[in-house]
Amino acid sequence: MGYIINGVEAEADDEGFLLEADFSEEAARAIAQAEGIELGDEHWLVVAYLRERFQEDGHTPNFRAMVKDFDEAHPGTDWKTRLYELFPNQPARQGARVAGLTKPFGKGGY
Repeated sequence: MGYIINGVEAEADDEGFLLEADFSEEAARAIAQAEGIELGDEHWLVVAYLRERFQEDGHTPNFRAMVKDFDEAHPGTDWKTRLYELFPNQPARQGARVAGLTKPFGKGGY
């Protein structure tokens, strides 16, 4: 399984995560299209956040950390609900996949 990004096939695992991270806008668009997601401004906000955390920490945050960070950075929105509206198939996983990142590790949750 893989995605065609700029005319080149990027390899992905059986869950659709890239084997090597790709931080390009084209990667996010190709993966989002495969996921049936039309990217809007808030999607790009989440993608940028996940990519930044991945680059700083070497991995993506779990859902609980995402909600906490978004609540602090962008108050006034119910981010727990909004993240599921943006990425309905587990925001921490689907968001990371759309962001062009490798598979998150760990159990998630806490």
